Amino acid sequence: MNTLKIGDTVPEFSTTDQDGNTVKLSDYKGKKLIVFFYPAANTPGCTAEACNLRDNYAALQEQGYELLGVSADSEKKQSNFKKKYDFPFPLLADVDKTVIETFGVWGPKKFMGREYDGIHRKTFVVDGDGKVTKVIDKVKTKDHAAQLLD
Repeated sequence: MNTLKIGDTVPEFSTTDQDGNTVKLSDYKGKKLIVFFYPAANTPGCTAEACNLRDNYAALQEQGYELLGVSADSEKKQSNFKKKYDFPFPLLADVDKTVIETFGVWGPKKFMGREYDGIHRKTFVVDGDGKVTKVIDKVKTKDHAAQLLD
């Protein structure tokens, strides 16, 4: 797993959001962007994390941030997740793992003694020039916005 680090430039990427719209990194040029990766839509930890960001969305926007949520779920699953919890930010349906591999968050995981490959829950803050300015490896799902706002 070759995860992007602070100071790295994010390579250009393109994938689709929950509605099938194409989303590219260059769409956010000149803006501060929070890209949060989560293992699966509608699971307890991922729901807590995304709802915490939703509830603090205004504060994040006041600091100039745009948000993108990313998992390998289908457009339909992302769309249902977004509608169910009324998320004000796009959820990328990165089924082919283009964005996931660009950021280097796919790799070996352990859960209940079992090893498998999956998405690591990580968040990246990217500046307007596409450089990584912050990486959060230990995401607090219920208080994630506070990790970004301090």
